[in-house]
Amino acid sequence: MKRINLGEFEEIALLTVLVLGDNAYGVSIKTEINMDGKRSISRGALHTALSRLEDKGFLTSTQGDSIKSRKGMPRRYYQVTNKGKLALQEVREMRDALWQRIPSVRMELNYV
Repeated sequence: MKRINLGEFEEIALLTVLVLGDNAYGVSIKTEINMDGKRSISRGALHTALSRLEDKGFLTSTQGDSIKSRKGMPRRYYQVTNKGKLALQEVREMRDALWQRIPSVRMELNYV
């Protein structure tokens, strides 16, 4: 099987789409990442990542109905594909395997 390359931000974006379910659209994804990830991301960075994930086949998107509060502009809703779920599972298994290999003595934090 071909190795799946998934960056940290892409992983966070995919996980956030799964968390939000049917409510996964640009602003809700950005808000969730900013809140839960304790990091500030730009709208452009998010949309670049979402487009990249779609190109890889990890996400699909559909255009919703036009929204009056958005001056008639529709939202784009995202959904993780089976390929995306498989990529997340592979990344998780790799991380878990690495965590299991760390001797506990090395995990002690050394404060200066």
